[in-house]
Amino acid sequence: MKTLIICCSLNPESRSSILAQHALAHLQSAGADAERIDLADLDLPLCDGAAVYDNKRVQRLEATITRARAVLLAAPVYNYSVNAAAKNPIELTGRAWDEKIVGFLCAAGGHGSYMSVMGLANSLMLDFRCLIIPRFIYAAGDAFDDGGLADENIKGRIKDLCHETLRLAAALNAAPANR
Repeated sequence: MKTLIICCSLNPESRSSILAQHALAHLQSAGADAERIDLADLDLPLCDGAAVYDNKRVQRLEATITRARAVLLAAPVYNYSVNAAAKNPIELTGRAWDEKIVGFLCAAGGHGSYMSVMGLANSLMLDFRCLIIPRFIYAAGDAFDDGGLADENIKGRIKDLCHETLRLAAALNAAPANR
């Protein structure tokens, strides 16, 4: 039962990447089969709704997402929403997201965008029947210090998100399929 963390920032000094690293450490310390991928390393094309689906990098990403039971999206918040790069892999890989458990780790400059994931969460629920973990991580700029995560409350919440992700994945894995 693989858990995939997708770092959606394209900034090499990304704060959402710091959140993703904390999540990966918690998942691995719990013995989970967890993998982190960074969109900045993938050089994905923008979704054009046509020829892009033949791209080998897109196909590899689709296969990686398909193998995962749960996906944590670590994304920056820009202009009161998750960044555009977070939506692109969903558009590129479509049905690979079917019935995934999805959680969010968001880094933002201020405290006013804490509901920024709702548009993307709603899309994932309605389009792909994802189960959205109602325990979002939202860390504003003051949670970080000297290139790291300084806020102990956020660190605890990341641990809780990881625990909840694994708990839900195990419960759904044990349940009989509804088909």
